[in-house]
Amino acid sequence: MIEILALETLLTTGRAADYPVAYRYGRLIDFAEFESSTTKWREAFATQSGERWALYFDDSYEFATALFGAWHAGKFVVLPSDTLPATVARLRNDVAGFAGDWPSELMCLQTASQAGGNHGWQALNPDAVQLVLFTSGSTGEPSAIPKKLSQLFLEVAMLAHHWGSELADVTFQATVTHQHMYGLPYRVLLPLALGRPFESRHLIFPEDIARAMAMGPTALVTSPAHLGRLPENLPWVKARENLRLFFSAGGPLSDEALAACRKLLGQVPVEIYGSSETGCVAWRKRDEDDLQPWQFLPGMEGRIEGEVLKLRSRQLPDDDWHVTSDRVLEVSKGFQLLGRVDRIIKIEEKRVSLSAIERSLMESGLVEDVRVTPITDGGERLVLGVVAVPNTEGWKLLDEHGKRALNEALRRYAAHVVEASALPRRWRYVWTLPVNNIGKTTEAALLAQFDPRRPEVRLLERNESHAHLQLNISVSSPYFEGHFPGSPVLPGIAQIDCVIALGRDLFPLPPRFLRLESVKFQQVIRPGVQLGLKLDFQAERGTLRFIISSASGDHSSGRVVFGAAQ
Repeated sequence: MIEILALETLLTTGRAADYPVAYRYGRLIDFAEFESSTTKWREAFATQSGERWALYFDDSYEFATALFGAWHAGKFVVLPSDTLPATVARLRNDVAGFAGDWPSELMCLQTASQAGGNHGWQALNPDAVQLVLFTSGSTGEPSAIPKKLSQLFLEVAMLAHHWGSELADVTFQATVTHQHMYGLPYRVLLPLALGRPFESRHLIFPEDIARAMAMGPTALVTSPAHLGRLPENLPWVKARENLRLFFSAGGPLSDEALAACRKLLGQVPVEIYGSSETGCVAWRKRDEDDLQPWQFLPGMEGRIEGEVLKLRSRQLPDDDWHVTSDRVLEVSKGFQLLGRVDRIIKIEEKRVSLSAIERSLMESGLVEDVRVTPITDGGERLVLGVVAVPNTEGWKLLDEHGKRALNEALRRYAAHVVEASALPRRWRYVWTLPVNNIGKTTEAALLAQFDPRRPEVRLLERNESHAHLQLNISVSSPYFEGHFPGSPVLPGIAQIDCVIALGRDLFPLPPRFLRLESVKFQQVIRPGVQLGLKLDFQAERGTLRFIISSASGDHSSGRVVFGAAQ
């Protein structure tokens, strides 16, 4: 029998000292240690005069103790989704300080050296606004969303009562971060409320997922991006025996991913529909019927006006009806999602549906996935850019006839739904759509594909520690400017920058760069040379080894050393 605890009284009510809370590096952490660690964070925050603090942790256990420590110290917690320079720049004037795994140049708050003898816990105030999260930025700049603790805690209580009976003996495993409105409740807060342990580190590769599930009864918190990449050559038989329930959120689950789940995992996920603003709204589980409708979760009211979904619940900031950006169709026992209403933009004074272009490109039979995004072409002129994942036929066309041939083939399909003056003008072909740490493709990630400094990349081979890529660096790359007039070469610092950027795309590199080791530059790299890049990541050492080569031999090699592996 599961005893569900209210999160506002998690530490005032407490659990038995030896009650399991989390697994960290193979060691089981009990409630007594959790309480002690949280006390240290509470005392550390209590010594600081500033109210608003930015938290970012790779480790979910450290995050949980810091989060509750900050709340019990009366602090307002800001949860960004990453630690990129632009994010740090936005936060500098908004927070009093930083805690967690931030770049080394930031002075970060550390825990107190030891916990005080008297915990003196008081229940948290559910009406206090002590948290701000951010939208994923899938259609623009991330927006801050402040929340009362009650909005979060009511959602977790609802989830616990709705699915608690199916999670009585599990360990929670996750492929998504806790720094978001999906990962936060499902990966950290729900296990704490249910009294079930969670794994502190997140799973990166399919091998990690299979290995974790094989260890015992599992609840998996994941995303379509991860479920769409499940290879058949892994030991899923033992894993599927232990999989009690798994959740997927962050985007639509493709028919191919759904079929792979049925075949490899023996069941389909509980798909969650919601947003950072609304929290979890509805769910479905397509056991047999691929068209199974979405059903509202308990406490959520919905109504449809002109195909637009409106919501009302206690998880929202007020009692008004919240207008979503989703078009829906009411059906028996629920609703079907029809797409978003906010993906209409103007190009050359013409209204253009980005969703319609994406659907048309998918009908070409040349791509597995695609996103269309508005970008500025040099000055202030707005044009459309396409980031696409070619399928076998698409790559074959590109290899045999060049990029322009694939561009033109896809443009012909886009012309079915958009006038010639507004057709996409920029094209990037990738091995997978870029996603953030919750598996969502954001506008910022799409725009980064059009950075003139970024080479065109083809992934040839990859596993959890090794990758082999093919690079084409444009002759117009700004890296060649000034190096050197009349005889341009690619600077060594640009090569290192490219290695680190691609390494972060492929592996869970620690956040802090420390140094370079054994770096050699054997041959210069001229414009137009096709390059090969081999990467080897040693997680236990936090090192990334690289070799850049071409038909004429090796050009550079060495190791990039990062902070201690998390």
